[in-house]
Amino acid sequence: MGICGVFVRFRDPFGGLGRRDARCKVRVMNVRRATCSCGQLCVVCEGEPVRISVCHCLACQLRTGSVFAAQARWPSDRVRIEGKQTEWVRTGDAGSKAMFHFCPTCGATVYYEIDDMPGIVAVPVGAFADPSFPPPIISVYEERMHSWVTMPAHIEHMA
Repeated sequence: MGICGVFVRFRDPFGGLGRRDARCKVRVMNVRRATCSCGQLCVVCEGEPVRISVCHCLACQLRTGSVFAAQARWPSDRVRIEGKQTEWVRTGDAGSKAMFHFCPTCGATVYYEIDDMPGIVAVPVGAFADPSFPPPIISVYEERMHSWVTMPAHIEHMA
């Protein structure tokens, strides 16, 4: 079955991430699945994200249609993609480019890549549809944060 379907346990070829399965004595990789709204495009991420962040920049607000964007990042070798996608490139304030990959059917962004961060894939946290997803560790562009939004006090804050 494809990666958008039912999942089986993965052996941990990356050394160390995952949990120990007492029955077969192998490490089992934590796997998360993000999809578009219609389910046609999905991303499977193995292991824990290397960073979870919230961005309040105006470009992220426009892209998401919300007051901020939450995303998690993985090394690209721990990400698998299945389904048709369309791409759109945006140039940021500092000149770096981000390539957004979204479903051509429903239009939902499922992942993106940033030129300045080769080997990293970012996935919008909402695409996982998992209320137990870990919280962010950093909030950026807070000078553009809406006045009624409050971020957790214990995370790193950047203007």
